[in-house]
Amino acid sequence: MYNNKPAVVLENKLHRNAEQILIKFAYNESLIAIVKAIPGALWSTRLKSWYTPLSAKNLNHIKAALQPVALVKDQVVFTQLNSSRHQKRKRVLNESSRKILLGYMQYLKGKRYSDSTVRTYLTLTADLIEFYNDVDIINLNNRSVEVFIEQVMVPKQYAISTHRQFISSLRHFKAYYPECQIDELQLELPKKDKLLPTVLSKEEVIDLIRTTANLKHRCIIALLYACGLRIGELINLELNHIDIDRKQLFIKKAKGRKDRYVILADSFLPLLSNYLSTYMPSFYLFEGQGKNKYSAESIRSFLKRSCKTARIKKRVTPHTLRHSYATHLLENGIDIRYIQELLGHARPETTMVYTHVTKKDLLDIKSPLDIAVKSLKLSNDNAPLLKSRNL
Repeated sequence: MYNNKPAVVLENKLHRNAEQILIKFAYNESLIAIVKAIPGALWSTRLKSWYTPLSAKNLNHIKAALQPVALVKDQVVFTQLNSSRHQKRKRVLNESSRKILLGYMQYLKGKRYSDSTVRTYLTLTADLIEFYNDVDIINLNNRSVEVFIEQVMVPKQYAISTHRQFISSLRHFKAYYPECQIDELQLELPKKDKLLPTVLSKEEVIDLIRTTANLKHRCIIALLYACGLRIGELINLELNHIDIDRKQLFIKKAKGRKDRYVILADSFLPLLSNYLSTYMPSFYLFEGQGKNKYSAESIRSFLKRSCKTARIKKRVTPHTLRHSYATHLLENGIDIRYIQELLGHARPETTMVYTHVTKKDLLDIKSPLDIAVKSLKLSNDNAPLLKSRNL
């Protein structure tokens, strides 16, 4: 359906001491004329290719000019420009695709999914549609999905969880737009990862809090750990969610639109009081510029700096503090049912993962090396024994 178009391959390469986008295709006078009109495009005799400086803006120029007449393979450059999948960029979509995606967004909102779910499903589906921007959405099929996974998701090293979300988003898209050729029943979900969460030791947590100089940052890190909060729960906290008298924190409409209460640590209250009297927030507990919510990106950024200062080599995210909270509760003998309630997990299976990382029972197990060394010491205290290896 679209294989009759000439292929154009985009690559990134260091040329003239700068990263460039190479525009490669078999000799075609029509394509040459189009490329010549692209701002900043030059011909390199040595590379035998057209090129332009590597940037999202130039990539958009190239795709806008060539996609109507050619099959543009840009996954290598796309990956280079978007090594951070959270980087914002302007999408290249035709008007028809934009209207369909807008309708899909309204469909998801009508299903009463959370803003986060709507945003995730819409973004992943839009990625697929943008990849085939020169193809009518009605012609997309299961092979189109497989090629996108092979050429975009795998090279960009998307997590298995994101891959699963992508498949779920397409199943919902098929329900909204049944005209497309995607067979949702044949879409395969990859098996879930069974990775154990990263957990900080209690000493590492204390070092992390102690070495964070900024009062607001120190308060945020302490609260993430003390209450086992998700980052979204923390930035949505309002002042009226704090109950000092009962030493409780009210978490409103958390994941799955569930409310819950968590315990405020006695040791955290002096830090909280100091923070409130210093910063005097007006609505949200933690406010950024213009009294708006504090951003998740800012928290991740200063947490990374604090880990470096504390000389913690592990990869630490805000969610690592939540993992550590749950694991330390389990090690302290708290029943896993209570931990499930404190974490706000809908299913006990989700909480059970912490039984695999707790060291409470493992501490009672002696290593064979320790037993062998202890036996050797006892042997040395007694008379020499005849060993078979000495015969």
